[in-house]
Amino acid sequence: MTMTSITPDNSQAKRNVAVLVAAQALLGAQMPMIFIVGGLAGQSLATNACLATLPISLIVLGSMLAATPISAIMQRWGRRAGFLVGATAGACGGLVGAYGLFLGSFPVFLLGSLLTGIYMSAHGFYRFAAADTASDEFRPKAISYVMAGGLAAAIIGPQIVKLTSTAYVIPFLGTYIAVIAVNVIGSALFFFLDIPTPPKPAADAPKGRSRIELLKTPRIAVAIICAMVSYALMNLVMTSTPLAVVGCGFSANDAADVVTSHVLAMYIPSFFTGQLIARFGVDRIVAVGLFILAAAGAVALQGVELGNFFVALILLGIGWNFGFIGATTMLAESHDVSERGRMQGLNDLLVFGGVTFASLASGGLMNCSGGSAIEGWTAVNVAMVPLLTLAGGALLWLTMRPRTA
Repeated sequence: MTMTSITPDNSQAKRNVAVLVAAQALLGAQMPMIFIVGGLAGQSLATNACLATLPISLIVLGSMLAATPISAIMQRWGRRAGFLVGATAGACGGLVGAYGLFLGSFPVFLLGSLLTGIYMSAHGFYRFAAADTASDEFRPKAISYVMAGGLAAAIIGPQIVKLTSTAYVIPFLGTYIAVIAVNVIGSALFFFLDIPTPPKPAADAPKGRSRIELLKTPRIAVAIICAMVSYALMNLVMTSTPLAVVGCGFSANDAADVVTSHVLAMYIPSFFTGQLIARFGVDRIVAVGLFILAAAGAVALQGVELGNFFVALILLGIGWNFGFIGATTMLAESHDVSERGRMQGLNDLLVFGGVTFASLASGGLMNCSGGSAIEGWTAVNVAMVPLLTLAGGALLWLTMRPRTA
């Protein structure tokens, strides 16, 4: 794979990684904030309990719809432009969401969620940006370190929720106001990025493979499937978790603590995931991630004590980390710089398409499967089985075939 502007000592890449880690920590804090309160706020505004997680679903839908345009912006004007567009959309999403809560309007609140999805899409490109100026050896570590920035987000986000969720008479209004501030302050970080804008290709330059040709490449197809399943299952379960915790008799602060432990588990392994990939190979790490995701579902099905929620969500976070970072590394190794814009946008379109479906299914399974929170939580975790079977089968097929791509 060829890359541009890679320095032998990775000094440029390390500077960019530092900026992206900070952005992941600060701007990324809004994601656990919204995932904690979005379903609870939706439950208070929606007339039908089955629609409680629709705000989370609209965020993911917005991310899916924005993936290709954001990728195109970055390909033409650079990473900084795309990230600034994302932060602006995140601030607007927080503003519209706060206005929806003020009005008590579910449709307005949903519009804010859709705008937040544009930020989530841009946020997803942090990991690709980390690889842009990195050498082949440093690339998995760069991706891993940037993902590790979410560790701080896992602490910052839920603590902001605890400080702001009851700051006003209208529940959660303060949290959405805080989301605006996070985006405004965090956007300044991107002015320190030093990632060259991809040069416009000459008329006779290789144009790379088409989208269809890329998808027909076995390694790329399996990378997308594994990334989609890892992210979709994480979203399926995490979206329902606050509703399940509160529905089983625990408090909203308990729900925030469970989500905190989950997000910590998502990002703590990032300090060594890159080294594990370099040592054992990306295929093995993805396989371990899928196995841990299965273990998370098994623990969740054993009971609804607070300890079960904590252990299941911690395993869910670790499984996501190995599966998603591994799949991202697999994808980054399988396409050239001339294919970057179309491949990364297509990847996130497909990944977040799957996540959108999982998010939509989460609320229906949780609130409309059976007559209790326990039955809904059981349905959510049983739904993991077919997706894990798909990803595990695809990875097994890839490892058993001759490696030609």
